[in-house]
Amino acid sequence: MKICIYGAGAMGTVLGAYLSKTENVDLVSRNVNHIESLKKNGAIITGQTHIQKDVNALLPSEMKDPYDIIFLMTKQLENEEVVKNLMPFLKSNGVICTMQNGLPEYSVAKVIGEEKTIGSAMAWGATLHKDGIVELTTKPDYEALTFSLGSFSEIKHPLFDEVYRLLSLMGKTTIEDNWIGARYAKLMINSAFSGLSVVLDLTFGEITKSKQTRTYAQAILKECIDTAKKGHIKIEKIQGKDVVKLLDYHHPFKKWLSFQIIPIAMKKHKAIKSSMLNDLARDRQTEIHAINGVISAFGQSFDIKTPWNDAIVSITESFERKENHPGLHNLKLLELIK
Repeated sequence: MKICIYGAGAMGTVLGAYLSKTENVDLVSRNVNHIESLKKNGAIITGQTHIQKDVNALLPSEMKDPYDIIFLMTKQLENEEVVKNLMPFLKSNGVICTMQNGLPEYSVAKVIGEEKTIGSAMAWGATLHKDGIVELTTKPDYEALTFSLGSFSEIKHPLFDEVYRLLSLMGKTTIEDNWIGARYAKLMINSAFSGLSVVLDLTFGEITKSKQTRTYAQAILKECIDTAKKGHIKIEKIQGKDVVKLLDYHHPFKKWLSFQIIPIAMKKHKAIKSSMLNDLARDRQTEIHAINGVISAFGQSFDIKTPWNDAIVSITESFERKENHPGLHNLKLLELIK
């Protein structure tokens, strides 16, 4: 069984370190310095844990034999082109498990077909601080390092169970029959917390600590829930919790209760910061259109207004154009939505 993690940045390096304890896995990245450090020192995982593990690290130009399973962890800005380039390195009966943000299965399946497309969403976080050194920002217990897994095709691929086994080596993995609903659950959390994190340069915990920013997070979550309802998308549970039941509201008391629950729900992830901040620091485009932009697009399709998600997209685009930068000064822009 040949396994590849393609796009081994922060999250991919952590996953690779865990899997490499028992499996033969190639970690592939275009980041030359990161790969050189991984080759020299192994993957060093800090923060909530400490792991130093030798790994098989490769540049894309060093890839040779085709793989049975490719975990796709690149930014999905150029997904179709990336997947087309990966096709010579995917066995005829192989699969791609996309672990990207948003709803990337559509673009992956467009190239390789639905039957070879598997999706996974991760409910944990990591930050690449230095080449080869990654901070795990989620507590490293099995119940916190969770994955949800689903097939994009109605017919489950023969390697689906092997993908499940591999992810289960790191954390609790839940198979979702309603895969789009499971994806949407993670997308909803990312839209609220990763979206505000990149705009305000705050950790998820800092967002929940301030009443003002928690109010904004609550508004974005509500907007995502209302959009899903309008589009007849059933949002699945996250880590066994019914997020819609906990966070949705239709009257003042339930809104107050939802507000109190948010910090508790995000407690295990309070140290996470949006990876889009790293993209901006490196003068790269962010994935904002694959996160909050998806909600905005759904809003247009389902004829429902999404001013909060629209604002997060617009502000982040201004960062990419270097007309603005992340920070608390952007609170005044969010105030205008109220």
